[in-house]
Amino acid sequence: MIIKEIKLNNFRCHTQYLLDFKEQTTQILGENGSGKTSVLEAIYLAVRGKSFKAVDKEILRRGADFYRIDLSFLDGERTVVTYDAAASRKAFLAGDKKWARLPKKNRYPVVLFEPSDLSLITSSPTKRRSYFDRFLTQLSDGYGNSLSRYEKALRQRNELLKQEFVTPESLFSWDVLLAQYGVLIRKARADLVAALNDRLTGVYRGIAENRDEILLSYDSYTGEAEESEYLRLLTLDFSRDRLTGHTNFGVHKDDFIFLFNSANADGTASRGETRSIVLALKFIEAEMLFNELSKKPLVLLDDVFSELDETRQKALVKNFQENQVVLTSVK
Repeated sequence: MIIKEIKLNNFRCHTQYLLDFKEQTTQILGENGSGKTSVLEAIYLAVRGKSFKAVDKEILRRGADFYRIDLSFLDGERTVVTYDAAASRKAFLAGDKKWARLPKKNRYPVVLFEPSDLSLITSSPTKRRSYFDRFLTQLSDGYGNSLSRYEKALRQRNELLKQEFVTPESLFSWDVLLAQYGVLIRKARADLVAALNDRLTGVYRGIAENRDEILLSYDSYTGEAEESEYLRLLTLDFSRDRLTGHTNFGVHKDDFIFLFNSANADGTASRGETRSIVLALKFIEAEMLFNELSKKPLVLLDDVFSELDETRQKALVKNFQENQVVLTSVK
């Protein structure tokens, strides 16, 4: 899949916008705040089915009652995304049919690289979970389904916990779902970490040209609990949950820790070393997506070249030279 053109209407700050793409690398130049990232967001939404940044009402240009993305491809196919503010409804036109969700056959793998990704190692557990969840969702529709159902059950349970007369019995059905999908999520995350560790040190050494060892550790809040034990621990936490108004036990508390020569990379690895680790992770992500889906992922680079030295810029170009790349940069 090669993107040929994108047209935007009422998307973020863009009343109207048109861009033609090159088959290999397309550069979007502009000052900060000019809407460069919004173009990447629109591309991502059209090929993945959802934004990596916000919900639809936040994407809609202020004062507008709809937005539209029209993405056309070199083979003549096109995907149109529309959002009707009055109905609070998004629709996809793909393959001459209208869909409420983007069909699996029309989704395309994406490696997204934002400046904030370069601080992935030193950022919050929430940021790291979000990154690996997005990675896993592209690798497996089943994971995306489990995560969606888990998050819905978690929201419902947390709402009930805020009610005055909540009881363990009133939470039971949501607890069952959290246990069921929580175990699936934990196992998928553990499998991903194992697969990444097979490649991480080798790819890192190719970038950094040293003999350091990199390891990713999965810090699961739920340990090895299977469904029945997961359910028991949720119930055991009821008093604390009721007091705090939210669910304290679960995979939504998990974290991923990067180890640099057996020590936590946050605090021991230099700025350049942490950036080499993140680059290695992105290169492996692209490789795994291709191996699993048999599609070369589209690469979206949001103003990251300015954050990398010449050596790492060259590594980025070399590793993504066979992908279609769309990058943004300040003039």
